Parts: sequence; structure tokens; C-alpha cells
Amino acid sequence: MPMGHTAIPQDTAGALTATEHRLANGLRLVLSEDHLTPVAAVCLWYDVGSRHEVQGRTGLAHLFEHLMFQGSAQVKGNGHFELIQGAGGSLNGTTSFERTNYFETMPAHQLELALWLEADRMGTLLSALDEESMENQRDVVKNERRQRYDNVPYGTAFEKLTAMVFPAGHPYHHTPIGSMADLDAASLEDAREFFRTYYAPNNAVLAVVGDIDPEQVLAWAEKYFGSIPAHDGKRPPRDGTLPLIIGAELRELVREDVPARALMAAYRLPHDGTREGDAADLALTVLGGGESSRLHNRLVRRDRTAVSAGFGLLRLAGAPSMGWLDVKTSGDAEIADIEAALDEELARFAEQGPTPEEMERAQAQLEREWLDRLATVGGRADELCKFAVLFGDPTLAFTAVRRVLEVTPEEVRAVAVAQLRPDNRAVLVYEPTGPSEQADQGDQTDTTESTDSDTEGADK
Repeated sequence: MPMGHTAIPQDTAGALTATEHRLANGLRLVLSEDHLTPVAAVCLWYDVGSRHEVQGRTGLAHLFEHLMFQGSAQVKGNGHFELIQGAGGSLNGTTSFERTNYFETMPAHQLELALWLEADRMGTLLSALDEESMENQRDVVKNERRQRYDNVPYGTAFEKLTAMVFPAGHPYHHTPIGSMADLDAASLEDAREFFRTYYAPNNAVLAVVGDIDPEQVLAWAEKYFGSIPAHDGKRPPRDGTLPLIIGAELRELVREDVPARALMAAYRLPHDGTREGDAADLALTVLGGGESSRLHNRLVRRDRTAVSAGFGLLRLAGAPSMGWLDVKTSGDAEIADIEAALDEELARFAEQGPTPEEMERAQAQLEREWLDRLATVGGRADELCKFAVLFGDPTLAFTAVRRVLEVTPEEVRAVAVAQLRPDNRAVLVYEPTGPSEQADQGDQTDTTESTDSDTEGADK
């Protein structure tokens, strides 16, 4: 039977509890009962993302996210989708810098099916992985890149800024979508070795949340996952350590066929999982989180130089997080005027910090977002996996709200003073061109991907 058992206590997020177990092969299992509705969520996180890739083979983690839906020993072709959806469930998978996840939400009486399917592809995908499925999904991923990144306005902004914030050779320098050249270069043996290395039970966390009988789920986990062998060949990810200050402003002018001028910027900010990281999230929420934010009020409402102005945080655990600024201009507004207003607002914020009303509103906004995620069985399963994989302790999912509410206004101001400054940002300025002029700009029009981050997941 499963080895090891740890109780996870209730917390300020409400009467939420969970238990953690470990199978003999290393698979970590986190269970959380919730009998409000007759549904159950299965979430499986593999500790592999684009940061684990090597130069020349970028995009393998994301490619594998797709290959995992191409059949396994007992499930042919599109059978994973057909069986889950036929049983009334929903499913998908996503890839980020730091992990790959797969998830299903099922009627509770169909939970065993989801567990069997996840175990079958973890244990037997290699038996179904061939050149045909490899080529099929390679083409799907390349087409996804064209549709979502290369052929949409401002599509490459996130990729460009990431490459500027994280220097060449850094594990976060490239984004999970990968490059066309590397996708073309990946061989079937590359894919097989990638799977053998990372898709092992001792490199995964399985969370099951909802209307469940924990003892029954433990028995099913042992039955379906227990015989899958562990793999000890995984190399640790490359070190993502960087100074929290870039040291000089980095700039790039992009001339493309876009609807309007745009100013985008990225700042290095504290790591996820730290009190400073929560303070950074609150700072960016005050500055650019919605229509009540300072930058929206200044640039959109008062100056009318922008049609949108937002500031968000891409939380990262293995490298500095990234603050993402996105401003689309209004009419013939000049980028220089917008930058001057931006710097003025950031300087004022660094000097004065948030007002009590701004602090209360930002904390309420982040609290609501956290509680919304924990309120659904799928969201809670995902958070339990996240904190288990990235921080070693699923308990932290239940204390995240409390930590945000404990941050002080002075801590928020301190992050702005330390990080939200011109020598700690990469800047992209978009200047529109006509179609004919764009054709003459061939090498200047490399285009990419928008942040979401969780970033770079793809619907099947």
C-alpha cells in the first residue's frame, strides 16, 4: 500500500483539508474531500517545463503536452478525449516554464476512468509513440505557433521581452512554445528520451479533489500507478539565479503591421513563494490591475493617450518573476509622452506607496482571485499540485490568502523602490507599418507569444 501519510491542516482559506501520500515508486498523491457537488478533479503535474530544455531542443516540453493526447498502449489515437468527454468530463493540459500539467474534471462516479487513463499514458506512452504521431503533433505545434504568436499583432512581444530579461544561456531565455527550427530538429529518439527522463512517477504529483472516498482513491492509485517504475536519470534544472536588477534599460524598436503604437516593458521582480513576491503582486495590482488602477486612470482616463494600460505579474519560482506592462496607444499619441507619464507615476508610487484605499482594494482583489481558484475542485487540485511541485509543500495552497493579507503598505512601496525603476526593465516600442512597408522589413518582424502563464498552454 502507499508509503507515507501527512495531514494538511485547515486554514484561513476555509474548512479546506487535504492529505498527502507517497507510493513506493515515488509518486506523490494529494487528496482533498469536497462533497458539495458530485464531481471530482484529477490534476497531474510533471516537474518539467521549458527551463529543463537544452539549447537546440527548445519546445520539447510543449510538444510532449500534445503527444500525451495521441494514445497509449490501451488507448488508441484520440481515445483519451473520447473516453473522458463520453463520460461527461472535461480535460486539457498546459505547459509553462516550470511544469507540464494534465487535468480532468469528472462526474464523481467516473473518477476511476480518469485515473486509469492518466496511469496508462504515464506507463505506456512509449509503446504508442511513433514517427506518424510525432510528425502529426509537430505540425500541430508549429501551426499553433503561427496562429497564436507569429501571425497576430504584437504576438512576439512576450518572447522578445523574455529573451531580454533573461540573457542568452539562461534556462528561462526561451519560452515554452519553442522555435520552428528546434521543433523541426527534434527526432523521435529525442522525444523518447525526454519521456523516459521526465514522465516518471517520482517526478510527478497527482492531486484528486472533490466528492471522493480517500481510501478508494488510494487503492485505485496503487492499482493503476503503483507498478510504473521510477526513473532516476533526471538532471536538475539549470540554475536560474540572476540579480534582481538588470543594471541598464534594454530597448528594442519593432516595426510591424500592428493596429497602433504600443509600449511594452518587463521588469525583474522577486521570486514566487516569497513575501516580496506577494508585495510585488500587490504593487502591480495597484498600478495596473484593472480600470481602477493608477496607470489606467492616468493614461486612459486623464491623459487619453492610451486605450488600455495594464500591469501584471508572471510568477516564477526558479528565476526572478517578471512584471509585464502593456500599453496600447490612442490615436496619434507619442510613446515619449506615455513613457514620461509612466515614469512619473512609478516615481510617485515609490515615494508615497499605496494609499490605504488602494491597499485594501488590491488585497481584496488578490484574495478574491485566490479564493475563486480554491473554490472549484479543478482549481484547488491545480494549486495543491503547484505548491507540492514548486515549493515542496501542498499546505501552502491553503495559506496563500493569509500571506497576501499580511503584506504591509511599506513592503509594497519597498518593492517599487527596489525594482520598478528604469535600469531594471526591458522595453519594446511598436511602431505600425503598412503591409507593403512591412514586407520590406523582413528581418525586423520576428513575432511571438502573449503571456498567460500560466503561460503557454494550448487547447487541444
